[in-house]
Amino acid sequence: MKIAIVTETFIPSTDGVVTRLKACIRYFKREGHDIHVIAPDLGVDEFEGIMITGIPARTLPFYRSKQFALPNRKVKKILEEYQPDIVHVVNPALLGVSGVRYAKKLGIPMIASYHTQVPKYLDYYHLSIFKGLLWWYFRKLHNQAYLNLCTSHAVKTELEEHGFQRVEVWKRGVDTELFHPSKYDQEMRKQLTAGHSDKKLLLFVGRLAAEKEIEKIRSVLKASDEFVLAIVGDGPHRSSLENYFAGTNTVFTGMLHGEELAKVYASADIFVFPSTSETLGLVITEAMASGLPLVAAKSGPTCEQVEDNRNGLLYDKDKKDDFTNTVLRFTDETLRERLVQYARADMANMSWEHQSRQVLDYYKEVVVNEEIVYAD
Repeated sequence: MKIAIVTETFIPSTDGVVTRLKACIRYFKREGHDIHVIAPDLGVDEFEGIMITGIPARTLPFYRSKQFALPNRKVKKILEEYQPDIVHVVNPALLGVSGVRYAKKLGIPMIASYHTQVPKYLDYYHLSIFKGLLWWYFRKLHNQAYLNLCTSHAVKTELEEHGFQRVEVWKRGVDTELFHPSKYDQEMRKQLTAGHSDKKLLLFVGRLAAEKEIEKIRSVLKASDEFVLAIVGDGPHRSSLENYFAGTNTVFTGMLHGEELAKVYASADIFVFPSTSETLGLVITEAMASGLPLVAAKSGPTCEQVEDNRNGLLYDKDKKDDFTNTVLRFTDETLRERLVQYARADMANMSWEHQSRQVLDYYKEVVVNEEIVYAD
């Protein structure tokens, strides 16, 4: 097949969406399919031999740490010339609007996927009044697709409650060879702990934004001197976080990738994930594959990955100080060691191939279906 992927984010950006797309593209290529990626122009025009056509990108007032591409007629010209069998629009919001519009206009079968809880994020930016409008906007875009994919059963239920149609769950995946306990590195641990290697190292990996609720972690450092913290990632909230954690045993590393990131995971003791607004949390699977137990919020998508008191601990976001008290349970080393065994075991047989094959099967299903039905 000829597969066109229209995405709001791609390399050199790094997030869960990009990681998933890269894994899929590698698989599609191995299976003999032709792929063309349409993404914001960030100075990269190919990925492992796959063409990337960039659409002019710019920073937006509400998110200056990242560049976005706006709707653009160039997408129509690209699709007309490429003549794909299917278009996959990833997280349609800005550039994705053109993917949805022109796929429909040109009569090309289209799948869309939902990865980011943007309406929920509005609560963190004091813009909750616009949540209804955003749900309407995303519903209108997604319901033009033949099929909509999301990354957890909890999100599927929520989307259907908001009127999204034809929704299926896209399986999880993780690179279990890259993320593995064997990547432990003593020098990396020394850097992450600022020389306090004997203390328990808490790790956060992800985009540094308000909705990640990273501030919660400071309460643990204040409550006990047995813990130190490493924050890996970048984003619009970084300078604010650096000020907030000043005076604590916290190391900010910025963005890390590949083997270096694998060493970070394997060299830490506990993964902390305070966010309550995730659709999946790919970093959770990466941490577990690396043999890390974790503390995460008791929310639908997280509960599909973390079993409380088995491979991690879940905290109640509505219970005062529960996050702090839950992390402090790891002063008991036997608890940590018990959870580690199950965290790694649960990820041992997971790979990116299963989820990549799943979405490719969806593509085939759409392409061979003679009647492409779009919603009004």
